[in-house]
Amino acid sequence: MYDYLVVGAGLSGSVFARIMTDKGYKCLVIDRRDHIAGNVYSENIEGIEVHKYGPHIFHTDNERVWNFLNKYTSFNHFVYSPVANYKGEFYNLPFNMNTFYQLWKVKTPEEAKRKIEEQVIESGINEPKNLEEQAVSLVGKDIYEKLIKGYTSKQWGCDCKELPAFIIKRLPVRFVFDNNYFNHPYQGIPIGGYTKLVEKMLDGIEVRLDVDYLKEKDTYENIAKKIVYTGTIDEYYDYCFGELEYRSLRFETEVLDIPNYQGIAGMNYTDSETPYTRIVEHKHFEFSKGNADKTVITREYPNRWEKGDEPYYPINNDKNNELYEKYRKKAESDDKVIFAGRLGKYKYYDMDKAVADIFELTDSLDGRNKG
Repeated sequence: MYDYLVVGAGLSGSVFARIMTDKGYKCLVIDRRDHIAGNVYSENIEGIEVHKYGPHIFHTDNERVWNFLNKYTSFNHFVYSPVANYKGEFYNLPFNMNTFYQLWKVKTPEEAKRKIEEQVIESGINEPKNLEEQAVSLVGKDIYEKLIKGYTSKQWGCDCKELPAFIIKRLPVRFVFDNNYFNHPYQGIPIGGYTKLVEKMLDGIEVRLDVDYLKEKDTYENIAKKIVYTGTIDEYYDYCFGELEYRSLRFETEVLDIPNYQGIAGMNYTDSETPYTRIVEHKHFEFSKGNADKTVITREYPNRWEKGDEPYYPINNDKNNELYEKYRKKAESDDKVIFAGRLGKYKYYDMDKAVADIFELTDSLDGRNKG
């Protein structure tokens, strides 16, 4: 008998298992995939750590999270500074003075502010009714047309006019010449890759792979006192209230016989004609480490999610949030299972927030068990 059966060997499940094991509880971790680390899984190709399920750049201002992860790995000093490619024109991201100079040749923050304010006023939008109006009312027409419209419509699979305004509550606009995408004091990539990080975290903990909990429920349901489930909450309850919606992704990874393809880790394609949203060149996460004569790139395609596809992003609109609330209330009355992670809580988490959420969970469980 285990204290906890942890379903999912991704970041959330692995952090939970490590913390609770260190507190003296016995954990079993299972995963339906044939590898640990979930969506942060990385594999070595040509000496290059390739992020198999999309790029993962760790960043946080949470010192407790940072110190915890640094017990199992060291991070390099990679800073994410992507470039937007709009029909062959290049623009720095996030929106900053470099972007504004590239768009309008303005050279001072005052000029840039004035240009944005002019376009916002010109739009005449006071009460945005959709995402397009919301974006234009925040940053003006030029930034919206070149850097938001095409990318966002590809991401969500529909025209920006069909998307609700609340999806964009704000847009990061910086009036400094700084391409650092994340304003966090701690950021980087684990040296040796994310898989190595999770492997060290799970050291000494029993892990079983290629195990689909829902298909083998009879075997695993009563193997532990509690279940920590990091999969989709609606599937766990057999979609009794209906299906929650997600966005999925498709990846095309290619090894090229050249040392450097695009000169940057992430290039976003912001026009609507290019079918993929970005190309990731993995060797630039580790400053060109790996085979000097080859490089590995991944094209990322957003997909409509259907049952059986990998769910990546919850669609947190009013309809889905109301449906999730029904599942959440059902889970509250279920004293056997605890839902965790992005899919279990139907909430988009950055990696540091996922870890912090597990801290909160394990703190409460430990206090409850001692009580």
